[in-house]
Amino acid sequence: MLRALQYRNYRLFFGGQIVSLVGTWITTTATSWLVYRLTGSAVLLGVVGFAGQFPAFLLGPFAGIVVDRHNRHRLLVVTQTISMLQSFSLAALTLSGRITIGWIIALSIVQGIVNAFDMPGRQSFLIQMIENKQDLGNAIALNSSMVNAARLIGPSVAGVVIAAVGEGWCFFIDGVSYLAVIAALLMMRIAAADRLAAARGAALQQFREGFAYAFGSVPIRSIIMLLAIVSLVGVPYTVLMPIFAGDVFHGGPHTLGLLMTASGCGALAGALWLAARKSVIGLGRIIPIASTLFGAGLICFSFAPNLWVGLPFMVLTGFGFMTQMAASNTVIQTVVDDEKRGRVMSFYMMAFLGTVPFGSLISGWLSSRIGAGHTLLVGGICCTAGAAWFARQLPAIRHAVRPIYVRMGILPEMATAISSTAELTVPPER
Repeated sequence: MLRALQYRNYRLFFGGQIVSLVGTWITTTATSWLVYRLTGSAVLLGVVGFAGQFPAFLLGPFAGIVVDRHNRHRLLVVTQTISMLQSFSLAALTLSGRITIGWIIALSIVQGIVNAFDMPGRQSFLIQMIENKQDLGNAIALNSSMVNAARLIGPSVAGVVIAAVGEGWCFFIDGVSYLAVIAALLMMRIAAADRLAAARGAALQQFREGFAYAFGSVPIRSIIMLLAIVSLVGVPYTVLMPIFAGDVFHGGPHTLGLLMTASGCGALAGALWLAARKSVIGLGRIIPIASTLFGAGLICFSFAPNLWVGLPFMVLTGFGFMTQMAASNTVIQTVVDDEKRGRVMSFYMMAFLGTVPFGSLISGWLSSRIGAGHTLLVGGICCTAGAAWFARQLPAIRHAVRPIYVRMGILPEMATAISSTAELTVPPER
């Protein structure tokens, strides 16, 4: 389960990121609560979510080109430093009493711009820290475990800190946490610059090349499309959690922390389960199953009469989404060509984060019309429909992925049989 930690650079990355991500989840929870406390508006919760995530959609293609053309290690140092300054700015405004919804939206946009470059850069840099590509799936699963361990701890800490001293100190803690990941990046031993000669050329040409590659591949296209559907209609459930905590379950910041922690518990369980797997074989089948679990969790939670009934369904929701996302990431990272990795991962991040802001706006608007519960119900139904569509694509996905796995040695026993007519026309179960 921990084999990716044998690589020194990855150990540094893992240690620094887990500290920083706890701070990120503290800020995420505190921001939602602060917006709802200042405005009491479901629509403005959606607007803030849109502001923080729309840049990933708008700048995604350009960010992918930048990631493929420049030193990814230095890029991450820059993005993490800017993120630290953004958190300190948010803390200063909140602690001084000058925070307004306008400032929150503006600083959310800044963070969104940074994330548009940071996230594909981080995903693309991962391959440089893992010398044996067969350990890549384990590293991605450990990354997901790290994210969700932080997701488990962060909201709980945020609930306590908000209740004790207010949201401003949450933002300050987040700013300090960035020092850990910046220090880890600076301590890494990078043997060679990660600029790829194949990535040089006209930016527009590179964009067209990356787009044609990503959406011309059945596995990559199908995974990106399912992730976009789930992120659009399902993931914005987090925007509605303050409404459930305050209006539906009649609680406060502790209730919000419990809801987010329950989701984090499920997500952490899913990530650890994936980390324990020895191979990427079979992940294609897991993706639609996990998406169905995510949708089912949302549907059941929408009917929950109280907090204690709703918490188990939040666990299921977290497990389903994180398993789907991490499995999707692993398959894409395994099959993609290295020289196009940044551009493909930018499309992946556009599907993962770029559609969420539109979903946040839709969820905020829809919940103000039909209620938060019915909004989650609609989202859950759409997620299960998307999973059913993806399941129908599995035969074509297996057919496209199998030769790549054979070439990489992941399926060495199929190297001879792959060329047979029977193998090409009737792909066996993975």
